[in-house]
Amino acid sequence: MTILDGKKLKQEILDEVKSKIEKNNAKMKLAIIQVGNNEASNIYVGQKLKACEYVGIEGNLYKLDENVSQEELLTLIDKLNKDDEVYGIILQSPIRHDLDFDYCSNKILASKDIDGFTRDSVYGNYINDTDILPCTVKGIITLLDKYEINLDGTNVVIVGRGNIVGKPLMLAMLNKNATVTVAHSHTKNLVDVCKTADVLISAVGKKGLITADHVKDGAVVIDVGITRVDGKIYGDVDFDNVKDKVSYITPVPGGVGPLTVASIILQLYEMYERRNING
Repeated sequence: MTILDGKKLKQEILDEVKSKIEKNNAKMKLAIIQVGNNEASNIYVGQKLKACEYVGIEGNLYKLDENVSQEELLTLIDKLNKDDEVYGIILQSPIRHDLDFDYCSNKILASKDIDGFTRDSVYGNYINDTDILPCTVKGIITLLDKYEINLDGTNVVIVGRGNIVGKPLMLAMLNKNATVTVAHSHTKNLVDVCKTADVLISAVGKKGLITADHVKDGAVVIDVGITRVDGKIYGDVDFDNVKDKVSYITPVPGGVGPLTVASIILQLYEMYERRNING
């Protein structure tokens, strides 16, 4: 059994991007728009800004008042779209419930859509014509590539059909020539479905959902779920009981999570290369 070490890979990605930025004297800005003062968002934004500082990217936080209007939010997005020094824009979720997150995020130019949420980015993933993916999805693909886990012809089961991970991950896996099954809350005989997986990925957010009974011998298990119980972080996978059956497994924390931030930095630099180096 091999632990898929996302924390180590994150550092390797950041160091590589930092080296390229220094070599090319690259100048770029990342704009993060945050509405209100959500505690979890404060933590995630802080992680992104810290990563920017480490590699030499100028990270700018636009922290808007909780009562900001949608018109004001869209005006800011339009301004950042037109700023040539800004290479990436993130609209941090969640935003106030009466603001239309999907509508507003879709106003971000696809060429600056670091999160891969715009319709153009989603369509690019659909037709296998983009390297820009939702950052968690990008992190999973990068992790599998790093450990030379070949997806071609494998049976992949994804538990969870969310718009941020499950659905775009399904497309990304199909683009890698995997045979993909997406399971969810209405799936019958979940244990039997999961046991068909060469690669089992759970992105639900339910502690202990995946047990040893769900996993066939030698499978690769990727745990995307995050649940906080009494201040401690748990994944979807019952790690201690599953680890002895698998060939590879991600821990929680320290698996997929760190790669979400690393993927933001990686994709931002890739956008810089496309505009300035590769044309």
